Amino acid sequence: MAKKEKKKEAKTVLERIYIVPMRKAFLSAPNWKRTPRAVRALRAFILRHMKATKVIIGKHLNQKMWGRGIKHPPHKVKIECKKDEEGVVFAELFGAPKEKVEEKKAITKPESSIKKEPRSAPAEDEQPVEISVKEALGGEEVPKAEQAKIIEKEEIRELKKEHHPQHSPKQEAIPKKIVHHMTGGPKQKG
Repeated sequence: MAKKEKKKEAKTVLERIYIVPMRKAFLSAPNWKRTPRAVRALRAFILRHMKATKVIIGKHLNQKMWGRGIKHPPHKVKIECKKDEEGVVFAELFGAPKEKVEEKKAITKPESSIKKEPRSAPAEDEQPVEISVKEALGGEEVPKAEQAKIIEKEEIRELKKEHHPQHSPKQEAIPKKIVHHMTGGPKQKG
């Protein structure tokens, strides 16, 4: 809770807008490393120009950087940087919507509407009630065939839990055939 309070108390000391060129930085990288190189170039630019200790890249800026994949980052980006008292810079895409921080209120019900009765141990003269299948179904008796099916399904479930499926054995490699030609020596076919 103390960290959240510090974040709220931190005031912006410096606020600037930059257009960050990244093309030179990522063109020297292989295609499959271009966006990570561009992100490192962006962080280095912000550290150099804002004299920051730490850089936090915002959600919309990150989506802009990675929007076209790892091979095609944007050549330049217009960003808005805000530096707080501790030297931490928050960089976000220029014109990105501001996210509102809403406090969630806990939903509580009045105690009078909730009535809890303490559980007590069953009395000695009360015995657990056992109901037969016939009584539970309203006097109808379940045929033996249906009972057998139910029992079978339960047994199959238990077996599936116990046994893991086994793979079929690996087939042996087929030996290559050697064909003799009239003009030359033996050649492999296969």
